[in-house]
Amino acid sequence: MKFGPLPVAEAAGTILAHSQRVANGVIRKGTRLTDEDIAALAEAGVAQPTVARLEPGDMHEDEAARRLAEAVAGAGLTVDRADTGRANLFAAHNGLVVVRPADVDRFNAVDPALTLATLPAFQRVSKGQMVGTVKIIPFAVSEASVEVAVAALDNGILRVAPWSLRRVAAISTTLPSLKESVIDKTLGIFDRRLADPGATIVSERRVKHAVGPLVDALRDAVGKAEIIVVFGASAVVDASDVIPAAIEAAGGRLIQVGMPVDPGNLLVLGEIDGHPVIGAPGCARSPKVNGFDFVLDRLLAAIPVTSDDITRMGVGGLLVETAVRPRPRRGSMDEGKVEHPAAIVLAAGRSTRMGAVNKLLEEVGGVAMVRRVAEAALASRADPVVVVTGHDADRVKEALAGLDVAFAHNVDYPDGLSTSLRAGLGALPASTDAAIILLGDMPLIRPQDIDRVLAALGRNGALVAMSTAEGARGNPVAWSSRLFPELKATEGDAGGRALLSRYSDSVVDVEIGQAAALDADTPAALAAVREHESRG
Repeated sequence: MKFGPLPVAEAAGTILAHSQRVANGVIRKGTRLTDEDIAALAEAGVAQPTVARLEPGDMHEDEAARRLAEAVAGAGLTVDRADTGRANLFAAHNGLVVVRPADVDRFNAVDPALTLATLPAFQRVSKGQMVGTVKIIPFAVSEASVEVAVAALDNGILRVAPWSLRRVAAISTTLPSLKESVIDKTLGIFDRRLADPGATIVSERRVKHAVGPLVDALRDAVGKAEIIVVFGASAVVDASDVIPAAIEAAGGRLIQVGMPVDPGNLLVLGEIDGHPVIGAPGCARSPKVNGFDFVLDRLLAAIPVTSDDITRMGVGGLLVETAVRPRPRRGSMDEGKVEHPAAIVLAAGRSTRMGAVNKLLEEVGGVAMVRRVAEAALASRADPVVVVTGHDADRVKEALAGLDVAFAHNVDYPDGLSTSLRAGLGALPASTDAAIILLGDMPLIRPQDIDRVLAALGRNGALVAMSTAEGARGNPVAWSSRLFPELKATEGDAGGRALLSRYSDSVVDVEIGQAAALDADTPAALAAVREHESRG
């Protein structure tokens, strides 16, 4: 490839290296210049544009990115259309990232012009989440380099293993010093751990902390579940202790006692008749990520865990002081790093509880409710503001005339709130890192309320910020973009509520007063809103 300035008259068919403003707009970098582009550049006074000229043996950046991404992608991944030399790989379903680091290193060593970046191995991902990206640095690369990289890949170095094992047995051993309430809380936390993978506790037993009773419980669990987890009343301190001894006495074998992950050192792994058995470390009673998660997630995805696998967990196994530890593999947002928030105003509903009128067009303080909400969003730091329309779309748009909002029409609005969420989220720019969801029938929301809720995202790793009225949760709700794929996957009218229990340890409440509670979805509620407004 030749790169450099070229007389504009000779530049047809080359690739523009830098965006150029012309009379009718902008010609973007990476554009293959047409005769029309050449005329526009000449008219704009660009005598020698900087361009790239492909030579024999060169491959265009998009073709190279597509070719490499398809070679990288294994099961459970989809490859997006290549553009500007980049091809992204997305999870086709929920599951666990599986990647061969040595092969990624080998790929990136072929040619600095070819790059591959992936999520960490064994990270939980949701359907639609980006897992990897191939980026070609120049506008074209040597076809030979691409072929060398493809040959080195041994197709499928990156994949998403689906959650496969669903039935889990939980056995808790007891001692007089262990309260039943502690066991109850542990099982509740364990149940939430299993929620993302779609697994459930199908068998739950509590037995004395002794080898004999535990052996009976283990044998019983083998016939009911695919994975067995034992929460011991006392920590395992030796390979002959109660839990490992019971695994062997039940006809099983020990795979590993102890692991180089802190917290999580005192984990036991064994198997009975092909069923994995985890002796959970004491830290598994906490929702915070620990070595228990490292093993449990792989087993739920039907990925075998060997003694060698566990001994290799030491690098990255010190979790005590890391930012990820406060949240179980959910991701987190750095303090104060919400830089590109957007607002979505939901205005697609049929207003059935209001009777014959469209509640969104009813006035509060002389202004249509939906317009008041949109104006509050526009006066906040959220940008852009997207209004989702559906029922009565033309009249809603008319009520918003003159406002700098974008519209996303939801043709599926009768199927519930989740369809409007998908429409709104799908209209946001790729740079959006958070979105606040506003209801069009809550006209008392102020710009400062919106900003206060958005500002709470990222504090202590919060992924969701909920408005409250005297402690009671209401609307609006702000969401990190990390949860957008899961929000888009919700169904019916539940919307984001379905995710709140899953991410309960990543939710922060923000008090904004009665504005969070007063929605005008019935005639009586509208009267209450108007009365509250009249009182100032």
